[in-house]
Amino acid sequence: MNAKVVVITGVSRGLGRAMAEEFIRLGHRVLGCGRSAQAVRELSARHGAEHRFSVVDVADDEAVREWAAQCLQEAGPPDLLLNNAAVVNRNAPLWKVPAAEFASVIDVNIKGVANVIRHFVPEMVARKQGVIVNFSSGWGRSTDREVAPYCATKWAIEGLSKSLAQELPKGMAAIPLNPGIINTDMLRTSFGVEAAHFPTAETWAEAAVPWLLELKAADNGRSLTVGERH
Repeated sequence: MNAKVVVITGVSRGLGRAMAEEFIRLGHRVLGCGRSAQAVRELSARHGAEHRFSVVDVADDEAVREWAAQCLQEAGPPDLLLNNAAVVNRNAPLWKVPAAEFASVIDVNIKGVANVIRHFVPEMVARKQGVIVNFSSGWGRSTDREVAPYCATKWAIEGLSKSLAQELPKGMAAIPLNPGIINTDMLRTSFGVEAAHFPTAETWAEAAVPWLLELKAADNGRSLTVGERH
């Protein structure tokens, strides 16, 4: 097996943390970021110096620029860039979502993805190799009540990814990905106790990580869902 360099945002918890652990278990090199200093310390202590975990808010373009420069210097362009970091608004009709909360969802879920792309993708393009996965959602292809800000960002990720796919050189891919419904803190925010009926992030990652490793240039621009054939 050829070890890959994998960059993951949002490794503090949920899908990001579960993916980081599974990629490392399978022998790949992971460079991840999250907003929780405690989670970053735990991951750094648990795994060797080959892997890099950093405290970064993806909504902060300058912080992303510095982090990307360090990652690229140490490991070169990633083979797999996973824009996973996201937040969801507290359940509420759109007109009751405070402006600051709405802005936070936009800043992390859309601007954060653009910031990561801005600072990692140029070297991937220069090499004409690599897969960019921007995490969308079932709510990026449908809608529901009381999650309008989140839906808006995930629909945006679908369009952003498909447009990016048209700009990449042959040999690369940009993919908007629906991971499915997983029992995470974010899902519990929206679903409450009903979230317990869905798989944990760790169970999901066992199947999702090998599937992600099989993504290829032929998948460029496709709206995919984890587990479907590609």
